[in-house]
Amino acid sequence: MIERRARRCASLSTMTDVALYDDLAAEWWRPRGAFAMLHWLAAARARLIPPAARPGAVLVDLGCGGGVLAPHLAGKGYLHVGVDLSRSGPALAKRHGVHAVRGDVLAVPLRPGCADVVVAGEILEHVPDLAKAVEQACGLLRPGGLLVLDTLADTALSRFLAITVAERLPGVPRGVHEADLLVNRAALVRECARRGVTVRLRGIRPSMLDLAGWALGRRPAVRMVPVPTTAVLFQGTGMKET
Repeated sequence: MIERRARRCASLSTMTDVALYDDLAAEWWRPRGAFAMLHWLAAARARLIPPAARPGAVLVDLGCGGGVLAPHLAGKGYLHVGVDLSRSGPALAKRHGVHAVRGDVLAVPLRPGCADVVVAGEILEHVPDLAKAVEQACGLLRPGGLLVLDTLADTALSRFLAITVAERLPGVPRGVHEADLLVNRAALVRECARRGVTVRLRGIRPSMLDLAGWALGRRPAVRMVPVPTTAVLFQGTGMKET
């Protein structure tokens, strides 16, 4: 799988993804816009992040986009640092209190060991080098630091639901995901372990009841709920060895 990602580097330009997100920059903060689900995922991600354990604690948000995680971290006591390769993302994130910089998650422009928490939300399925992305994320963590991630699994079911079905729904942008870049779960766990982070995975999905209410305009957001399979969308958490 990792070798397949490396081969894709020549044909899949990361900048193509970036251009798409820049073209859709106005959608980041529209409650019912193209990125609505990213807000629901951000809320679920934030529930995995405990309050800061020390003054001055740093949370690094890889692929921060427009800063959608920020409202869900309010009151938790972190300096929220965002990294995003797009032009528009960091500028938008700054408006929401994120100390955002433009940078590649494969070469993060931050000091190793600077973070109490590293978040990689909905970014690993967009990178052509999973091992490098994991190396960067884990390298940012202090000993005892927490890694939080969510992404899409490299399975036929995930490709069907997240690409074939989802990208044909009204209002959902096409071309957001590349099937070859969906994440091999065993490889992800293995690469994290190599960097001293033992990651546990759990599956999640949107609440069907909430989703129906949202589609009818009766709910402002949709809760993400746990499921017994990680075959489509999953979260992961792990602590770095001390």
